[in-house]
Amino acid sequence: MQTATETERKYDVPAGFTLPPLTGAGEAETHELDATYFDTDDLRLARNKRTLRRRTGGTDAGWHLKTPADGDGRTEHRLPLSDGDQVPDELTSAVRPIVRTKELRPVARLRTHRIETPLRDAEGRTLALVAQDEVGAETGGREQRWQEVEVELVDGGPELLDQVEGLLLAAGATPAAGPSKLARALGDRLSKAQRRRPRKPGPVLRYALEQRDALAEHDPGVRAGDAEAVHKMRVATRRLRSTLKTFKASFDQERATPLRDELKWLAAELGAVRDAQVLGQKLGDVAADFPETAAEIRAKLAGDVETGRAALTEALDSDRYLALLDELDALIEGAPAEDPKASRRARKVLRQADRLLDEATADGVDAELHEARKKYKQARYAVEVFAPGAGKPGKRLVDALTDLQDVLGAHQDSVVAREVLREMSRTAADGFPYGVLHARQEQVGAETLTELPGAISASRTGKLRSWLA
Repeated sequence: MQTATETERKYDVPAGFTLPPLTGAGEAETHELDATYFDTDDLRLARNKRTLRRRTGGTDAGWHLKTPADGDGRTEHRLPLSDGDQVPDELTSAVRPIVRTKELRPVARLRTHRIETPLRDAEGRTLALVAQDEVGAETGGREQRWQEVEVELVDGGPELLDQVEGLLLAAGATPAAGPSKLARALGDRLSKAQRRRPRKPGPVLRYALEQRDALAEHDPGVRAGDAEAVHKMRVATRRLRSTLKTFKASFDQERATPLRDELKWLAAELGAVRDAQVLGQKLGDVAADFPETAAEIRAKLAGDVETGRAALTEALDSDRYLALLDELDALIEGAPAEDPKASRRARKVLRQADRLLDEATADGVDAELHEARKKYKQARYAVEVFAPGAGKPGKRLVDALTDLQDVLGAHQDSVVAREVLREMSRTAADGFPYGVLHARQEQVGAETLTELPGAISASRTGKLRSWLA
């Protein structure tokens, strides 16, 4: 499957609209496009700003899945044309966290007569394509016709979009009323489906919604083996679980309690991959002066990554994962009114973290430091819920807690690294390098603890926390 970022702007134009003179305009080409769009009966893809189509004609005939990107851009996933109207498995997998067990069916057919004009620079590079489209749409037994103009960047910069837009607006075009041809074709049917979304959320529910959406956003990348996607999906899973734990009054506990266990399961599946990835890179680098040992470490942890990936893919394809997503939707959509004491609960968990860390530093026990780290993670996620409303003070507290957590995390990483080295040394032909590396990780752990008092002090200033009182 090919992936590309598509940056374009759309405009509504009256019948008979003529393009104004455009700098660098080349010879126009005419295309006849025929696209069938697929979605669930309740339009789950369209409601989540995604379009899936099979299109013939033009220069990029095939299967296209468009997903949101930054600014004017969208990410387009492409596959070659296949026989029949069966959605390819790769694309079905990419949208599975949104459609779940719902069947994908044709929901609209759009036939477009396109006149496409390239805009080129002095060297002949194509900077953008300007498409004049006459569209005929069939959906639900209803037919519509309209005209529009699309301007898509090729090798040009965003300033070109602004320049062309000025000329189009002066010639009588207006910014498109909808985000896509499909949205316009679906019309009221899509509007009614979108009204099913939950009421305007408060801070806790909004945070939960953001993390739920992050699961769907990073799912395709996780399936594709993207290490960063694994990390971000794991963080979203942890944030959700922590939110359900901290803000119990904000959710139906009959649903939330078992869902926390399911989120723990998903986080563990993601962690089996992520932890091995991080540790393999870290230990492989620090063992550079022992090449054979470094190779052994990398091979062992690379094997752990592959084993973890296979298990993770199986988990994401399972009914258990889809049921988790369904339960998460039901929990959020059925959430009661915002808990007026929610910010107090964030303050409470932060104080609990302070107390655990004070006890752990007094005792000097690694396991207690690890428990304090986990509690600070919960506290940071709780603070993140309210930080946007507090402006700069909120951001500063989140940053300070992140720095503190990073110090504790670096110490815990050294503990885990020592455990792995100790285990591998038992079967190694030469245990000496493992002993050296183990000692180095002990030193790393000791050094990180010297940074702890400063990080603690920085996170506990009254000015930093006063907004949460």
